[in-house]
Amino acid sequence: MGIKITILGTGTSQGIPAIGCDCSVCLSDDPRDKRLRVAAHIQTQGKSFVIDAGPDFRQQMLRANIQKIDAIFLTHEHNDHIIGLDDVRPFIFRMERAMPIYSSKRVAKELQSRFAYAFDKNPYPGAPSFELINTDDNLHFTIDDLRVDVIHYLHGKLPIQGYRVGNFAYLTDIKTLPEASLQQLRDLDILVISALHQHPHHSHANLQEALDMIERIQPAKAYLTHLSHQMGKHAEVEVLLPPTVSIAYDGLELSIPD
Repeated sequence: MGIKITILGTGTSQGIPAIGCDCSVCLSDDPRDKRLRVAAHIQTQGKSFVIDAGPDFRQQMLRANIQKIDAIFLTHEHNDHIIGLDDVRPFIFRMERAMPIYSSKRVAKELQSRFAYAFDKNPYPGAPSFELINTDDNLHFTIDDLRVDVIHYLHGKLPIQGYRVGNFAYLTDIKTLPEASLQQLRDLDILVISALHQHPHHSHANLQEALDMIERIQPAKAYLTHLSHQMGKHAEVEVLLPPTVSIAYDGLELSIPD
């Protein structure tokens, strides 16, 4: 199964540059150090999927020239992962149906609260429409004949969902990975996993913790995402990494052949 992945954003909830920050990373001229909020685009078997829709969603769609989305997979309910959902409207208008959104019940409840106007019995003309599809306790779901594995893990104490499509997996905002979920991640060609910075953090894996999880998972290639400006410059951190690990950057395109 051939897969094309576009990394739409690789920054934390503040993005890089952070507002008002004059650190060397935020002032960097390297375009790889300019990071929108985390998201990814997956194309396979004629389908188009987005993982997360944060505040930079519109900009990311325009920059990547994405013309169609068949469904959205949400990892969790924090604003930097969902608050751009109103900008999904052009795709909804074009497809003339509600946008399928795969998430846990907890996340769906938050969507119904934050985007209440989209779920009104008599929505105003032009409001977005969402089809909420529950993935709680599921190890996988299917879209037509495409299997998508749901990877359960923790962001501090908050349950999060990552996703595996074929031999590609995406795990953002991770802190701890249960053994059962590790078994779902065997034989990956590409893993995208978050690494906040190089210091301890209560709810995010730091660089060393991410590298330890990569060592447990053993993908052929791993890319780090959800980076804070405190991680350091792309070029300076990249040279410290093992040969099979790289730092992802906005606009990075990856592929897994058939």
